[in-house]
Amino acid sequence: MTAGNGPTAPEAVAHLTPALWARANRLLIRKGLAEFAHERLLTPRRLPQDDHYTVRSDDGTTAYHFAARRQALDHWQVDADSITRHRGDSELPLDAMEFFIELRESLGLGEDILPVYLEEISSTLSGTAYKLAAGLPSAAELAKSPFQAIETGMTEGHPCFVANNGRLGFGIHEYHAYAPETASPLRLIWLAAHRDHATFTAGAGLDYDTLIRDELDHTTRTRFTATLTGLGLDPDDYYFFPTHPWQWWNKLSVTFAAEVARQRLVCLGPGDDDYLAQQSIRTFFNTTSPAKHYVKTALSVLNMGFMRGLSASYMEATPAINDWLARLIAADDTFLAARFSIIRERAALGYHHRQYEAATAKGSPYRKMLAALWRESPVPTVEPGQRLATMASLLHLDDEGGSFAAALIEESGLEPAVWLRRYLDAYLTPVLHAFYAYDLVFMPHGENAILVLEDGAVDRVIFKDIAEEIAVMDPHAVLPPAVERIRADVPEDKKLLSVFTDVFDCFFRFLSGTLADRGVLDEDTFWHTVAACVTDYQATAPHLAEKFRQYDMFTDEFALSCLNRLQLRNNQQMVDLEDPAGALQLIGTLRNPLAPYAPAT
Repeated sequence: MTAGNGPTAPEAVAHLTPALWARANRLLIRKGLAEFAHERLLTPRRLPQDDHYTVRSDDGTTAYHFAARRQALDHWQVDADSITRHRGDSELPLDAMEFFIELRESLGLGEDILPVYLEEISSTLSGTAYKLAAGLPSAAELAKSPFQAIETGMTEGHPCFVANNGRLGFGIHEYHAYAPETASPLRLIWLAAHRDHATFTAGAGLDYDTLIRDELDHTTRTRFTATLTGLGLDPDDYYFFPTHPWQWWNKLSVTFAAEVARQRLVCLGPGDDDYLAQQSIRTFFNTTSPAKHYVKTALSVLNMGFMRGLSASYMEATPAINDWLARLIAADDTFLAARFSIIRERAALGYHHRQYEAATAKGSPYRKMLAALWRESPVPTVEPGQRLATMASLLHLDDEGGSFAAALIEESGLEPAVWLRRYLDAYLTPVLHAFYAYDLVFMPHGENAILVLEDGAVDRVIFKDIAEEIAVMDPHAVLPPAVERIRADVPEDKKLLSVFTDVFDCFFRFLSGTLADRGVLDEDTFWHTVAACVTDYQATAPHLAEKFRQYDMFTDEFALSCLNRLQLRNNQQMVDLEDPAGALQLIGTLRNPLAPYAPAT
């Protein structure tokens, strides 16, 4: 997209008004106070008034006063409207950029990190203002909406990260074209890559010709083929594959100019299907033909601690890893009983730029500029009367504070604890079983899971984003050679953090806080229900009793793993993907909310 194709310059910033900006700043500071207190970067001091606290700036001259409730897992439920900022006898307006400057030492923001982090904060604020201006549907309306309306209707990104919508690299016109919340249909740019410089891999039962016949209709294939023959090139020497329009206009057409000039890459133009960007930004859902594959593309945009590229070499093993996991799930009675499934990444293509590969080390962003993968759509698996929703939606709150999860519970007609247990059986039980039976861990956050809903209740759960997000922690596990990449060397005392951090601290903490805050389900009942799910799962697998003792879900406490600390330390690459466990920021411990419900030995 170029600037002339979208809104006019004034229209593009129509959401940046004083009132909306003030609200966005208040909401972001609320999150900052809550999450930085949770990660013990800030130590709020209690005020005489019940449930009121204060945080002072590094130099002690500025104070933030606010009301908050302390909940399980040291969760700070901060009342956004209660926050005030004071210096001396004066009350000052809330300003998120000033907030980070005033607390830069407390937050460990170095002079190289701070300006980039402020840019991410500015972008996140702008996105929040856009969502506030958009007049999105209420939580109750959204809860009954179609799959993609829910995907584009989320008002918050990752629940832990404060700077979670940086997207550095997007101009404002590109934001309107490519940000998921704008729900702007787009067409991907298709390229032809010479086979001498590209690697294509596919899962069992799929080959390149079959994939392209299914993804591109006859007219489109004919047009693309004619482009190549018109240049005197043999179409059989090339692979067709899609790329993000931003990547073509901003990176490939310039950074890969030699490849284009030498016709190793040929731009074929846009395809004919419309897509919608997903919350992960670089993944697209086909709205023209919803049963076709998702497409995931490389995107050299900095967002939430990483440049969102895709490695050509990393992609090569992706289909084999997905096939291996799909076979494992299909052969396991516990997974089958939970009706747990994955949507497989069925094919991948990576382009190798020889000079950049020669000039850089493994992991360099220059090696992640041009790759794509095709992931199954969940749509064909949905039965009549069922609908789909991203699991992230369970944490969604509308402008009035209405809860998406609460709306589902009301629609279901079930008691809240019964609704929760059905969700846990579908989501948590497979996570636990993968860990205990196979030393296999996912990254099971909200954006990586899809709920299959029936009458408001969770019927089953589908996991996605498999090859980049799973790991086998058993050093002795027998893995096929093509799958060996997912083996991870994780210290014994950190293995169970895959559940305690990713599930409990980064998702259930927020879901429990939301339901308790709205009087839907109290905290004790929430965690008692989680404990019952764990106990009942363990009772079905007595052969794993030693593993249950070794990795105790009912331990008194577990390490607090701090995500914002990672981003505040290095917002260009917050984790070395070769050694994710080595990058953890562990600060003290959290009391395990399951401990009071430990079964009798």
